[in-house]
Parts: sequence; structure tokens; C-alpha cells
Amino acid sequence: MTPATRDEFIDIAERQPEACDAPNDLKARETGIAANLKYFVMGTLFGIVFVKAEVVSWYRIQEMFRLHSFHMYGVIGTAVVTGMLSVWLIKRFRVKTMQGEPVVFHKKKFHWGNVIGGLLFGLGWAITGACPGPLFAQIGSGFVVVSVTLLSAIAGTWVYGLLRERLPH
Repeated sequence: MTPATRDEFIDIAERQPEACDAPNDLKARETGIAANLKYFVMGTLFGIVFVKAEVVSWYRIQEMFRLHSFHMYGVIGTAVVTGMLSVWLIKRFRVKTMQGEPVVFHKKKFHWGNVIGGLLFGLGWAITGACPGPLFAQIGSGFVVVSVTLLSAIAGTWVYGLLRERLPH
């Protein structure tokens, strides 16, 4: 059996039913290193902002969970307000993607699995002092022990993939 070419793989992938709860409506194809360079640059800048704002600080995270400081609540609250304003602006002015495609917001149904997952996420965040966003910034800042948290997050994602069909969605 010969391996499928890239074009054959894309044909097969397009025929498959959508399994994702949050489908990607992007029609334009992005390929190559240059297409992904913008994500690398933005991710690097995002990590620098996280480090400078002390969002990746284990101590700041512990202060938040012990209700000793407003710093993290201020950062999270600012992010929520910025996100709400951004979504409103995108809808109001019909902002398009960089490829000129319309931005589509899908309706989401409430699921108790999200509550359970959120509680597990918060528990892991409180215990480890890290959530997925700052993990790489913490490792990049020299906190190599956070690699254990990263590997645990990857293992948890893998286990979720195995059990997905049996979990409430």
C-alpha cells in the first residue's frame, strides 16, 4: 500500500464528517513556514507580555487562589472585557479574517462536562501554578521543572482523546 499524497490526504479529510464541536470555517489554505511565521511571532510576543505582566509567576497564581491579591483577577477581568469588546466590534463592523473571509460565531449549548472540566482545570492550575498559556513562557523563563506540568497536560489530553466518546458532551 502506497502512502497518500498531500492532495489525496486533503481530499480524504474534506470527505470526513466534522467531528469538532467548534468547526474551523476558514476556507483558504495556509501552508509552509512563512504562513505560520505570524503565529510564531505573535506567540513569542504574547509570552513576553505574560512574563513582564507576571502572569506566569507561580507566586502571583498562588496569591490569586488564596485571595491575597487582585493582580491576576485584574488581568483576567481585563482579558474578558477586551474579548467581549472585540467580539462586539467584529460583529458590529463585520470584520473579516486576514484572508478576507467572514468571521463566524457558532452557537454553543450548555454541557455539564464543561463545568466538570473547568473544575478539574482550576484544580490543576491551583496545584501546579500553571495553565496551558503560560506553560511555555515559564519553561522559556528557565523554570524547567514546569516541563513535568507540560508532559502531564499532554498526557491528560491524550487520555481525554481515548475517553471522549464515553464522556458527557
